[in-house]
Amino acid sequence: MTKAVHELERTDGSTALITMCCGGGLGTGTVSLAGGEISLALTQPKGYLYSYRDEPFLGDFYLEITAGPSLCAGLDEYGLLLRYNSPWDFYRFSLSCNGQTRLDKLVGGTASSPQPWLPSASVPSAAPGISRLGVWASGDELRFFINGEFQYAVNDRGLSQGLVGVFVRSGGENAVTVSFSDLVISQIG
Repeated sequence: MTKAVHELERTDGSTALITMCCGGGLGTGTVSLAGGEISLALTQPKGYLYSYRDEPFLGDFYLEITAGPSLCAGLDEYGLLLRYNSPWDFYRFSLSCNGQTRLDKLVGGTASSPQPWLPSASVPSAAPGISRLGVWASGDELRFFINGEFQYAVNDRGLSQGLVGVFVRSGGENAVTVSFSDLVISQIG
């Protein structure tokens, strides 16, 4: 997927067709890049689609990005990949389309939830909607914000640095489309 995004940037293209493994099956999605906005459109039921930046490699940082789901319902999810090292090692800051948030951690492909699903008035409970996601990461401490509102903090030894990315996941049989824009990353420490 990163190669497709780089090729879109290089050629001034706007749309790429991507197929990838989605939970054991082949999923289809579209990545569109235009005007500083990346849109992920997933058409595979119960599928998962993501893209990550191949630089910078971050340790301690503050990050904000705007997420705008336009097709999203129920347990569909979208959000950020943090301290991404491989498809098997990263944190996933998720917002659901029914007004919840959580943090997952994958290490060696084994998933855990340092912060299980938590209802939040800051998360739009239906599409369309707009959320400004914020993450403060320093050493073992991670703090999560939505629309400027503190959601939760997690202290976790493990993934101390990595890349950042975005994702969408279909929780059912419906397509999911989310646009991400206005990424700002500041090194801290």
